[in-house]
Amino acid sequence: MLPERVRPLVDATAELSERFESAGHALYLVGGSVRDAIVGGGPAGGRPGDDLDFTTDARPDEIERVVAGWADAVWTQGKRFGTIACLHDGTRYEITTHRAEAYDPSSRKPEVAFGDRVEDDLARRDFTVNAMALRLPDLELVDPYGGLADLAAHRLATPLDPTVAFDDDPLRMLRAARFVAKLDLQPTPELVEAVRRGHHRLSIVSAERVRDELDKILLLPVPSVALWFVVDTGLADEFLPELPALALEQDPVHRHKDVLAHTLAVVDKTSPDRILRLAALFHDVGKPRTRAYVAGGVTFHHHEVVGARMTRQRMTALRYANEDVEQVTELVHLHLRFHTYRLGWTDKAVRRYVRDAGPLLDRLNELTRCDCTTRNAAKARALARRMDELEARIAELREREELDAMRPDLDGRAVMDLLGVTPGPAVGRALAFLMELRMDEGPLGPEEATRRLTRWWKEQGASDP
Repeated sequence: MLPERVRPLVDATAELSERFESAGHALYLVGGSVRDAIVGGGPAGGRPGDDLDFTTDARPDEIERVVAGWADAVWTQGKRFGTIACLHDGTRYEITTHRAEAYDPSSRKPEVAFGDRVEDDLARRDFTVNAMALRLPDLELVDPYGGLADLAAHRLATPLDPTVAFDDDPLRMLRAARFVAKLDLQPTPELVEAVRRGHHRLSIVSAERVRDELDKILLLPVPSVALWFVVDTGLADEFLPELPALALEQDPVHRHKDVLAHTLAVVDKTSPDRILRLAALFHDVGKPRTRAYVAGGVTFHHHEVVGARMTRQRMTALRYANEDVEQVTELVHLHLRFHTYRLGWTDKAVRRYVRDAGPLLDRLNELTRCDCTTRNAAKARALARRMDELEARIAELREREELDAMRPDLDGRAVMDLLGVTPGPAVGRALAFLMELRMDEGPLGPEEATRRLTRWWKEQGASDP
């Protein structure tokens, strides 16, 4: 007996299933929507999600004919792989012909053979918990590989031998990490061993697909569960070698902590914001390269500078958008800035901190707070107090001046008119001088800024404007 919470899925698919039934074809709802409906992990209120996946014995041309006139839009980019996508009343439907496919072990692209049996299609799915289908509209559950039992036992397994499943699509090894964490599943020993033996095959998967899977992992409630799997099985060596490199050996003399464990704790503490969690993941990657032993301890001087450079290189290799790369790299570069101010927050220090952080200010502050994973309660409270003081000082200055849009008191045109110069380096130097005054002293006003700039210009050895 299927749970009543499956009913909203049936209601949402009634018109489509009727169209396929009238055309003489079977239609099955598959994938995460079936799994989540069974375990109660779907959208709030039992509503179906905005994306639904189906499989059918109809061939792609017939799928197109069935949805014609019903769908608001149709996409056929995946037609050669058997998939027709369409949109109806704001919900996206992906309908795929039953597959009996095999992947060329040396290729990123599947070789698709269409089939007539849903059981054969389900055998090609990634995991048993995703290899269940719901026949529409009669709600018959098709579960030939024990997905329901594996859900109940909190077990992650593959329908076929895991080596075969991962040969079909090596990205499934990374997806295994995500499902272990997302659904609180324990991978079978056979699955874990298959990943350890075959993680090198992830190298044939496109950087874009790996990147997208990493983003999904980072947005989980507790990403560290998946990230530990990625490290322990060797998967990280293929796309993020900086991560296992953080597992610095314990030194009984200097007693420095495991940077990997610290990093994953910071990732878990941050809000589920993709940019922020990427910054947490990368914030200490420069430590292994900057580690030095000194009397009384170990140092990682300038690891934020080295780490920012490493972050840029890795994110570029993973084909992240330029804006993502810039934001995460800047957060890594700035993540120690807070600690450079140890004698209290003067107006000047606050202005510089806010100017350097720019639109990343809130993320930087949260990253700084989460970077404290010490078990020393007194030390943790002291850092929290200092951050509270900084945020209070920022709020105070915001009330008195335009802190978030700091600019010189004179613009470029006024500078050129005053100094009698044309656009060029001299104007840039003058604006930089005025900006330094703005950060050091706050708003001066046009009259005082003019007086200061005139005096500075004379001191530069320039002619009297």
